[in-house]
Amino acid sequence: MHRFSLLLLLLSCNQLSFCQEAPVIEKQYIKATQKLVKNKKVQKAFEHIQRMDPITMERHIELTEIEAPPFKEEKRGLVFADYFRTLKLDTVWIDEVGNVLGMLKGSEGKKTVALDAHLDTVFPEGTDVKVRIKNDTLFAPGIGDDTRALSMLLTIIESIKATNIQPKDNILFVGTVGEEGLGDLRGVKHLFRENGPQIDSWIAIDGGEIGRVNNKGLGSYRYRVTFKGPGGHSWGAFGLANPHHALGEAISNFVTAADAYTAQGPKTSYNVGVVSGGTSINSIPFESIMEIDIRSIEPSRLDAMEALLEKAVNAALIHQNEVKRQGPDLTVFVDKIGNRPSGELSDGLPLIQRTLAATTYFGTQPYLTRGSTDSNIPISKGIPAVTIGRGGKGGKAHSLDEWWLNKEGHKAIQLALLILLSESGIK
Repeated sequence: MHRFSLLLLLLSCNQLSFCQEAPVIEKQYIKATQKLVKNKKVQKAFEHIQRMDPITMERHIELTEIEAPPFKEEKRGLVFADYFRTLKLDTVWIDEVGNVLGMLKGSEGKKTVALDAHLDTVFPEGTDVKVRIKNDTLFAPGIGDDTRALSMLLTIIESIKATNIQPKDNILFVGTVGEEGLGDLRGVKHLFRENGPQIDSWIAIDGGEIGRVNNKGLGSYRYRVTFKGPGGHSWGAFGLANPHHALGEAISNFVTAADAYTAQGPKTSYNVGVVSGGTSINSIPFESIMEIDIRSIEPSRLDAMEALLEKAVNAALIHQNEVKRQGPDLTVFVDKIGNRPSGELSDGLPLIQRTLAATTYFGTQPYLTRGSTDSNIPISKGIPAVTIGRGGKGGKAHSLDEWWLNKEGHKAIQLALLILLSESGIK
C-alpha cells in the first residue's frame, strides 16, 4: 500500500470504531467503473450535478427547515414526494408507515436497485430547525444527518432525467421513516417485510465523508425497564418499597455483570442512557424508569446481555420487596423497544466491489466499516446492501449545533450516481 493511502486509512480508522484493513478491489470492477465513467451520458450527468450545486443547496436548506421528528416525518415526506412527482418518476407513492417511494423503470426491469436516504432526524417536535449560515457553513439540527442525502437523491434523479440515461434495472428512490433512535428502522423493516416490494440490492446514503463503505450491520437491543410501586410521603409512608431504590440496585447489578462479560470476546457495549421518574424530593416515587442500549457485532452476545439484564432486574425486585417494611410489592416491566439485527456481507460481493471501485475513481481510499443504518435490515437478510457517506464536511451530528460545509459536496452525489448505475446497468 502506498504511504499516502496507508496514512489516509489510519486517519479514517481513528474516527470510526469498526474500521478494517483496506479492502482488495478486483481488477474487473475497476475496469468496469472506468468504462462506465467514459460513457458520454454519464459524463454529462456528472457535469449536470456540478451545475446543479446551487439548486441542490437550496433544496437541502428547504428540507432541513421542515421538522421531521421521530414518528412525525409526514410534512417532510409530503414535500419529498412532491419533488418525486415534479421530477416525473414513473410511479410515486407513500406507503402505510410513511416511506416515500418513487420508481424509475428500467429498460429490462428484471431487478430493482434501491437508493435510500432517511427522512427523520433525532430532534423532538418544536426544535428550531432554521438554517444559519456562517462563512459558507450551514448550521441546523439535522443539516447533515440525513437531510443532505435527501437533496442528493433529488439531484441524482434530475441528472438522470436531464441526460436521458436509461438504466437496465428498475431504480427505486426511497425516503425512509424511523431510522433514528426509537424509530427502530421501522421504515426499512416495513420495506423488507414478507410480500414487500421487490428490492434486489440496496444503497443507503447516511453520515460521513466519501470513502466510507458500510457493509456490516452493528446489532443492538434496546430496553425500557419500569419499576412500579404505590408511592407515598417520604416520612408518613416510610417503609414502602421504593422504585428508585430498586432501579438503582438493578443498574448496579447489571453494570457489574455486564462489565465482566464485555471485558473479553467480540466487542459488545452497554449504556444506561435515560433514567426518569419521581415527582418531588419528599415523595416516594410510584414509578422509576431506565432505558438501556446494548450493542454487539455478534448476535449471540446480545442475547447473553439480555439474560444478564433480566437477572439483574429480577434480583433487585426480589431484594427490595424482601426489605420493605410495609405495603404492597413492587412490580417491574421490561419492554424491548429496539431490535436492530447485525450481519455482514463479503467485500467480494459485486455491489461492495462496485462501491469500492467507484470510490477510488474519486481519488479516495475506501475503507470498510460496521454501523447501525437502514442497511442493517437487508444485510441481516443476506440482500446486497451498502451505506455510503453524504460527503462534504460536517460535525456535531445529533446536536443543536450540527453543521455541514459544502466542500466538494458534488463529488459524493457523483459517487452515489456512479455506484447506482454500476449496480443497475445502463442501456
